[in-house]
Amino acid sequence: MKKLVIIPTYNEKENIRDIISAIFSLGQDFHVLVVDDSSPDGTAEIVKNLQNEFPAHLHLSVRKAKNGLGKAYLHGFGWALRHNYDYILVSY
Repeated sequence: MKKLVIIPTYNEKENIRDIISAIFSLGQDFHVLVVDDSSPDGTAEIVKNLQNEFPAHLHLSVRKAKNGLGKAYLHGFGWALRHNYDYILVSY
């Protein structure tokens, strides 16, 4: 069964590495989708670098503007459904 954790971000460069590492250290077969609202602090770049460590399990979707937390979750839910995930977990 495919399990996805959705993490919406905006200016989370100080936290994103630890959050992603903590999820993958659980020993579960989770996939992670980071939905970034074009953070000016480089959050998406950190995630892109982490994709080298978790190439099949870490995904990034960068939206063009800061559209809010609710819309970030909706974007993530749509992404998960298009990619046939069985379980969707949210981080908040």
